[in-house]
Amino acid sequence: MVSNPGRRAALVDAGVEVLAREGARGLTFRAVDTEAGVPVGTASNYFTGRDDLLRQIDARLHIRLAPDPAVVADLMTRPKDRSLVTAFMHDLMGRATRDRTGYLALLELRLEATRRPELRASYTKSVRGDLEEGIAFHRDAGLPGGDETVTVLYLAVLGLLLEHLTLPDVLDGVLPGVSVPEGLVERIVATVVPEAP
Repeated sequence: MVSNPGRRAALVDAGVEVLAREGARGLTFRAVDTEAGVPVGTASNYFTGRDDLLRQIDARLHIRLAPDPAVVADLMTRPKDRSLVTAFMHDLMGRATRDRTGYLALLELRLEATRRPELRASYTKSVRGDLEEGIAFHRDAGLPGGDETVTVLYLAVLGLLLEHLTLPDVLDGVLPGVSVPEGLVERIVATVVPEAP
């Protein structure tokens, strides 16, 4: 296999674009080559197969969608209360909205994992690791609520992201006077995260 980290990263990012736009069935080496603007056959020199490409897309998306350490450091200067959790959830929504393509590719990976046991194992490990990291962060930061709070918050915000990025009109006007997604983020946090004693 060819070792050119910059070219590999460009091919993986091209794979993200194809996956988000065409779905897993459209994710071919030829489509990735075309999206990346490289000669046909290039992707096959960088990935051992489609599963390898999918695993590398998963890894790349965790980098693309990760919180900015400077933003986290700034947020952590605030009081460790419900409003801080709300700020973190707004940051998450903002990152997913700004990189809509990346988040849609993550959703496509979820769907493809239901059809491919080998991908399901690695993707389950990856997503479970994210959840456990979120739980540990919440606990270590001294934020209100425990592991159950973080798990329910994760599930609620995941649902909001799904609707907001795929069928945004579903939520418009469901709760009169509540903006989508900002107001819904605040409602979710207020419902799930306990107030400080």
